[in-house]
Amino acid sequence: MPTTANRLGKIGERIREFRQQRNLSQGDIEQKTGLLRCYLSRVENGHTTPSLQTLNKIARALDMPLAQFFDAAQAGEPALPVLSDEAVAFLTQIRRYATVLNEADRQQVLAMIKKMAFQDEKSKAAGA
Repeated sequence: MPTTANRLGKIGERIREFRQQRNLSQGDIEQKTGLLRCYLSRVENGHTTPSLQTLNKIARALDMPLAQFFDAAQAGEPALPVLSDEAVAFLTQIRRYATVLNEADRQQVLAMIKKMAFQDEKSKAAGA
């Protein structure tokens, strides 16, 4: 199984591959995302690892799901839905705070999220 560092290093390679498949230049991505061409070059060459929010911008510019940058998407697993900027920002915050939680607290937070999502689904179904 590849290490996290190896998978992150391959993201830049994948960005370049997908960009070139779509016949887009780094300048085209710069115009669509507002990210500087020199930054995109550093990402593609593995010198910089983009944040999840930045990666989402690049995915949107390439008109593809974010998950396609990662190994799981390449292994034939179903593609994840395209996330809104708000969802990516929310998940980034969750990730930041989850690192300081112990496993029991993480499980409790996950259970609360599932419960809230289920209640929201029930509310929508009742209103329909």
